[in-house]
Amino acid sequence: MGDIEDAHFETGDSGASTTYPMQCSALRKNGFVMLKARPCKIVDMSTSKTGKHGHAKVHMVGLDIFSGKKYEDICPSTHNMDVPFVKREDYQLTDISDDGYLSLMGDNGELREDLKLPEGELGAQLRSDYDAGKELLCTVLKACGEECVIAIKTNTAADK
Repeated sequence: MGDIEDAHFETGDSGASTTYPMQCSALRKNGFVMLKARPCKIVDMSTSKTGKHGHAKVHMVGLDIFSGKKYEDICPSTHNMDVPFVKREDYQLTDISDDGYLSLMGDNGELREDLKLPEGELGAQLRSDYDAGKELLCTVLKACGEECVIAIKTNTAADK
């Protein structure tokens, strides 16, 4: 009886379920891919001609979807690349705490307070719009166990 249960616990979550394989030649610009173990949006792609060893190579440039950092990789077109499962959800902003955490309400009415105010321009815009009394929706991107607010928009459906 113990063998099966033990095996189940040993496999645990290896993080593999956060991505799925896709052949390099099937990837497209504006799609997502893992570059240097980071979830990235593909901003540029080019394919070189088949060389003497028979593989066309795909050169990819991607921006980390969380940090905006640029990554590049070259992969034979027939090889598989990991593609992150990316989920985006809109939350209504209900509050910004003094320590910079956002209070966000999901469609189901659940509150979450585990995301920080984004860095840079987006964070400044979010704070000023919130301080101006605007009803805001925050778009949260989730991939590979990380989440962050990537966009905000004024909530036109808000009951005022």
